[in-house]
Amino acid sequence: MILARNVPIWLYLAKPSQPAAALEGRVIALKRAYHDESFGFRKPRQFTLPDYTPAELSNRTTNAPLLRYADAVRTHGHRAASIDPLDLLRRERVPALEPSRYGLSDPNGTYDVRGILWTGQEPEPNNHWALRDITEFLNTVYVGRIAYEYMDLPSKTERLWFAHLLESQPSTSMLHCNAQRKRRIHQSIACSEVFDTFLQAKFPNLKRYGLEGGESMLPALDALVGEAARAGVTHVVLAMPHRGRLNLLTGLLGYDPACLFHKIKGGSEWSVEGGPFSGDVLSHLAASPILNYDGKEIKVTLLPNPSHLEAVNPVALGKARAKQYTLLKALEKGSEGVEGCMLGDKVMCVQIHGDASFTGQGIVMETLGLSNLPHYTSGGSVHIVVNIGYTTPASSARSSLYCSDVAKMINCPVLHVNGDYPEDVVRAVEIAFKYRNYFRKDIVIDLLVYRRWGHNELDEPSFTQPLMYQKIRARRSVPALYEDRLMNEGVLQKDTAASVRGSYKETLTDALAASASYSPPPIKLERQWSTTKIDGNDIKMVWPGSSEAQTFDTGVNAELLKEVGRASVSVPEGFDIHPRLQRHVKNRLAALEKGEGIDWATAEAMAFGSLMLGGCDVRIAGQDVGRGTFSHRHAMVVDQKTEGVVVPLNYALSKVAGKLELANSKLVQFEYGASWERPDFLPIWEAQFGDFFNGAQVIIDTFISSAETKWGKQSGIVLLLPHGLDGAGPEHSSSRIERMLQLTNDPYSPQLNVNVNMHVVYPTTPAQYFHLLRRQVKRNYRKPLVVAAPKGLLRLVVASSRLSDMLPGTKFRPVIPDIAPTTAVERVILMSGKLYYDLVKERAARDLDQRVAIIRIEEPAPFPFFELMDALRPYVGDGAKRIEWMWVQEEPKNQGAWGHVKDRLGVALRALGGNGDVEYVGRQEDAVPAPGIGDTYRTQQKAVMDGAFYGL
Repeated sequence: MILARNVPIWLYLAKPSQPAAALEGRVIALKRAYHDESFGFRKPRQFTLPDYTPAELSNRTTNAPLLRYADAVRTHGHRAASIDPLDLLRRERVPALEPSRYGLSDPNGTYDVRGILWTGQEPEPNNHWALRDITEFLNTVYVGRIAYEYMDLPSKTERLWFAHLLESQPSTSMLHCNAQRKRRIHQSIACSEVFDTFLQAKFPNLKRYGLEGGESMLPALDALVGEAARAGVTHVVLAMPHRGRLNLLTGLLGYDPACLFHKIKGGSEWSVEGGPFSGDVLSHLAASPILNYDGKEIKVTLLPNPSHLEAVNPVALGKARAKQYTLLKALEKGSEGVEGCMLGDKVMCVQIHGDASFTGQGIVMETLGLSNLPHYTSGGSVHIVVNIGYTTPASSARSSLYCSDVAKMINCPVLHVNGDYPEDVVRAVEIAFKYRNYFRKDIVIDLLVYRRWGHNELDEPSFTQPLMYQKIRARRSVPALYEDRLMNEGVLQKDTAASVRGSYKETLTDALAASASYSPPPIKLERQWSTTKIDGNDIKMVWPGSSEAQTFDTGVNAELLKEVGRASVSVPEGFDIHPRLQRHVKNRLAALEKGEGIDWATAEAMAFGSLMLGGCDVRIAGQDVGRGTFSHRHAMVVDQKTEGVVVPLNYALSKVAGKLELANSKLVQFEYGASWERPDFLPIWEAQFGDFFNGAQVIIDTFISSAETKWGKQSGIVLLLPHGLDGAGPEHSSSRIERMLQLTNDPYSPQLNVNVNMHVVYPTTPAQYFHLLRRQVKRNYRKPLVVAAPKGLLRLVVASSRLSDMLPGTKFRPVIPDIAPTTAVERVILMSGKLYYDLVKERAARDLDQRVAIIRIEEPAPFPFFELMDALRPYVGDGAKRIEWMWVQEEPKNQGAWGHVKDRLGVALRALGGNGDVEYVGRQEDAVPAPGIGDTYRTQQKAVMDGAFYGL
């Protein structure tokens, strides 16, 4: 179908809320060729536009030089655009923008523009334009204060969409910018300047990371949120660094200035009663207000962030995706979904960046790489790079022309805009939102501004940027310049402008006075975090460590376990399963029938399925999580003829509320963001090998281990980190459990209701793992869980469990005592993890079952003082002989759990009347977790065994 020539195509594409049928074949519906039965798999929508008419195609051939010229301006116009507010960019002449280069030399010559330009209206009679008018038209659109990079997009549809939109609305200012809207822009940037000036006067030694020079960021965000609200978006998840954060908080987001001033003067942002909350610095404060635009309410959640720039981006993306789980479920039920909703209809992720960090931080590229993946997309993010000009010149900071060039890795369009002109900034934002809202893909706005001060207000930037700061200090501020423009236009009166500034200064003055008696609000668990559903009952969520914190029964009825276990290997009739998986299915069903020989994958599947039956969603992400790195899980199966995918638990339990999503890829950061969304959700990230987490160490340090203490944010994320020395060499052996334990605030002495920031476990049986997974959800608080997960134990027969170990009344045991008779024991070995089975085998081979007891500490953090003392008590009671105490591990002495447990073991033993001495047996200190030479590994492993039983 061909559209009328006087109707821009972009207008047909500006209503994404229309059902596909309304577009009369112009939209290709959502495609899911592979993984098409897998819950949560979503590809971006794909579109096609009407092709050129025969007359247009003929004209494009006839006027090929004009076509080449028009495309050259579209492609290279950004290189000559006026986008630098300081005019410091070295702009060389761009010959490609000259018509003569294409043989077009007569400015009065007329050309048929059909199929070449998209004006949104009929051109002059006979569709002919003079060359001078064509040149002026193209320069107006592409060589102004907004520059566009979209011609490198591989999608013809997206290129056409941009050309139609920009050329049919070629105004150098924003659309529909009436006087009221201009005054709103003025108010936001003028108040921002008043705010910065006020803080500078009242707190001259404060590092506030003000927005002077970059004030246009505020109307940009205001316009973006407003456009989203009017389009039906109900929630914006916002990630941003420190620059201008306080301006945004106290401005658009309505953060109480009295609270801010209270914080500046040394107070807390909220009441710290009821928990060991440390709070965080000013530039990490957060807010979550509900804003109103033309009667449309929209919630904006500004996430707390650490000082590590850009680290919050994938967290925001994960939270935005998790907010839409109800949509994912609804869309599984049919093409209609809930009111026709698609991902991104109701939730939008917005990420604010700095120019240097956008180029320099690898997490930016990693997060961009997630944006279009079927199990990670949130429906498109809008990125705004606040390009302030880093202290280091761009020539020394990046290898590309623009800081935004890294976004081209995902074929992302980029809009560069001069921050000195707030109306153009708003127009750029409106264009960006239209693109995101239709194509549901990421787009970048490169907002070129400057900072009046250095990195902070105490810095002297002219040390290294003398010429730049000569210009900056000689110029008037962005709000003042815009104020003058509006007064010249007659939109704003001088006394009105003064009133805006004076009124806000008065508000800040009153807030400063009120801060002296300000009492911060208590930190609360609100909305979806106020309750969770456990065993069909709504249970109040509480803070960990409180007297109300408790774990509910994690055991499950035997028949239900069998039902779930059978469901975990069920596939549709006619589904062609891989022949080698027939044995996997047969073994699982046989173990369920016998009630013994339950392996790790079966226990995990029963934990997942039983949680799903209770309405909990489960998501596990990581490399090869569907089948499992060690080909043990097979939570998804692929038809060998069609490559269609089935997740058996979703297929067999299709009527239950909970769903299992398997995401065979990527980053723990994303899963952590998802964990912030709600408590009735179990997000799991599995490393292919345990040490592969180290690329996410920043997230573990600044989010997972500390977010509850800093920001009062609970998380139930699970990290599965395969661990254990098995001859695989330095990089595939260790989950660096010592690092995780060092990050805990685990007390060195026994305490009741201890609130440890994260739990670290090293389970030795499938039943223990089963209870751990269910415990994450079956308690009225949430804690991150780090699991030193099995490798060799996955198929070890003696490391299997009985069904009776998972029934009601059973639970995870932090300490597993030995069954050896206590009267004959001479030595007690304390240890954690898979080495237990080697020790048991070696003990039997040496006929020492009566003389050596082996006690497993399954949860090194929180250290199980009381459970351990119960297990030790039979060996230190009245009349007991002197016992030798050993800690045995296979990791080097400077690694593993020894550094964490040695003092705590001594405390436990002394509490029972012993002297607290515990001998270490294991590898000596080493720079690597394990050797890469096989003979060396075997020699060391034998030495550990010999050391554990020497002298007996």
